This record gives sequence, structure tokens and C-alpha cells, in this order.
Amino acid sequence: MESTDRFVPVRDGTTIMAVVYDGGVMLGADSRTTEGSLVYNRVSDKIEPIHKRIFCLRSGNSSHTQKIAQLCRLYVSQLGSELEQAPPVYSAAKIIQSFIYNYKSFLSAAMICAGWDPVKGPQIYTVPLGGTLVREKIATGGSGSAYMSGFVDTHFKEGMTRKECRDFMIQSISLAMFRDSSSGGIIRLVDITKDGVSREYISHDQLPLKQPLSLIH
Repeated sequence: MESTDRFVPVRDGTTIMAVVYDGGVMLGADSRTTEGSLVYNRVSDKIEPIHKRIFCLRSGNSSHTQKIAQLCRLYVSQLGSELEQAPPVYSAAKIIQSFIYNYKSFLSAAMICAGWDPVKGPQIYTVPLGGTLVREKIATGGSGSAYMSGFVDTHFKEGMTRKECRDFMIQSISLAMFRDSSSGGIIRLVDITKDGVSREYISHDQLPLKQPLSLIH
């Protein structure tokens, strides 16, 4: 008999990724928001701005991660005003970590914080479920990350050029979207350097691997 408990966990998923390259850091994500087998949004934006050169990637419960990003944006903005300069990326990551750790029994949230600051340059910090904070050169997350892990381990190298990093991320996320039913839509990219931030999206017809059109909707 099917359970009628409304608090039964619901499967959700995504694909997020961040890579440090020579001169900057690039973030990427798919755009599908799911709840179980239902697709609620085909073009959601999982790359949230925190400050001018700091962004976070969201995976887990959308409402939980959106609220964490909103509060982090508020605190980092206040910190930047007090410092009168670009706030450290680590500070933003630490704020995200404090929410996920302190409320780990209530939240379903795993996030990646990445950006550039004048002290440490391009940085990536992962905050998985439970609230651990780890600095990485490359980070992946979400249900789709398992489908691209072999490709990522084989082809990642430190000191990539911007073009190499972009091609690597598009190929990796495309592989995850092709295999993971909870990932799909388009690929969004954010490139962060000392000179600024640029956004890009890769439409379905530009993907190296394409899901059948019947699975996109």
C-alpha cells in the first residue's frame, strides 16, 4: 500500500560544478528543477549572486538554498560596506556553512561558493550536507555529479586556459544531463576574474550530448 505520510522524503536532483582556471573561476549548472519525477521548472537559475565577484551554486531543496543565498547576500553586502573593499570569498562561504551546519537537522542543502578577491584570487569552497567547509580546485555536486565523475577525474588539469575550462565544463555537465533524469534544460555558466563577471547560457541545440526532446519538458 502506498504511504500517505506527507513527510516522506522526495527525491530531487541537479548538476552543479565549479572549476578554478588560470586567472579566474568558472561556475556551471543545469537548469532543471524537479520534485520526484515531476519537472517544476525547465529554466531555473541555480547560480546565485552573493556579491560583485562572489556567487554560489545551489543543490538540495530549492526553498532552503534560496533563503540561505538571500541571507548570505545580505550579510556579505554589510561586510563589504564595513570593509570598504571587496569582501573575502571565504567569508561568504563561512556564512553559508554556518547556516547549513547549525540547521543541518532541518535543511536539505548542499552548496558551492566561488569567486575572486584581491587577497587570495579565484577560490572555490564546498559546503555539503552536514556543513563541512572545504577549499577545492574543482567541485561538483547534485545527483548528476555521479554520472560525470569518471570524465572529470580523467580530464581535469590545473592551470587550464579559459577556453579549456569552458569546454571541459560544458562537456562534463552535458554528460550528467544526458544520463541523470533530474538534470536537464540548458547549461548556465558564470565566469569570474579580477576584471569582472560574465554570464553565458548554452542552449539545447549547442550541447555536445543532447537529451531526446521528449525528455526536456
